[in-house]
Amino acid sequence: MTDRAQPADAEQESGASAWYEALDEPRPLLVVISGPSGVGKDVTIRRMKERCYPFHFVVTATTRARRPDEVDGVDYHFVSTETFERMIAEGELLEYAVVYGQYKGIPKAAVRAALASGQDVILRIDVQGAATVRRLVPEAVTIFLTAESEEALIQRLRRRRTENEEQLQQRIKMACEELRRVSEFKYRVVNRECALDATVDAIIAIMQAEKCRVDWKPVTI
Repeated sequence: MTDRAQPADAEQESGASAWYEALDEPRPLLVVISGPSGVGKDVTIRRMKERCYPFHFVVTATTRARRPDEVDGVDYHFVSTETFERMIAEGELLEYAVVYGQYKGIPKAAVRAALASGQDVILRIDVQGAATVRRLVPEAVTIFLTAESEEALIQRLRRRRTENEEQLQQRIKMACEELRRVSEFKYRVVNRECALDATVDAIIAIMQAEKCRVDWKPVTI
């Protein structure tokens, strides 16, 4: 009885040892932060950087014009339509879409490189792009960022003063439609006025919980 039990005991000890060793291995996440225009996606990610939370932010490529307060290569990669269409043709984008008449897309190579190095990757993309990533990468952690209410969101869009009235009405209409797609996401986080750190805390808590999942799976792209 004792002799026959030893191999099983040794096998169990070996399995337990391997399990504990796996606890030290990185579990990089692909996190999508999405939501309508005006909910504060950019400022939320900026605050995460300021608080030194470790992640790799993949800069979106776009053909829209750069705003006065934006920096090329930091906020977006601002490219020509011809350059963007070449990227599409050569399969360089994880996802792309036409948003308000302009291209937006995520460079695939940057995502792969960061995940391979063990880093969490955060993508800031619109609701349409999030749907594409969710279909292509089921392991992605999708977070829908929203304002306290539809009225609060409209007020934020008006305060930005980045569009003329016709463009603003188009954004408001699109934003209200996108609010109704929250059920497509794994998580919802309310970004309340003057409570940015609470928003960041919620996103960090989601990421930490995802890393502790028993059924965690590596992201494949």
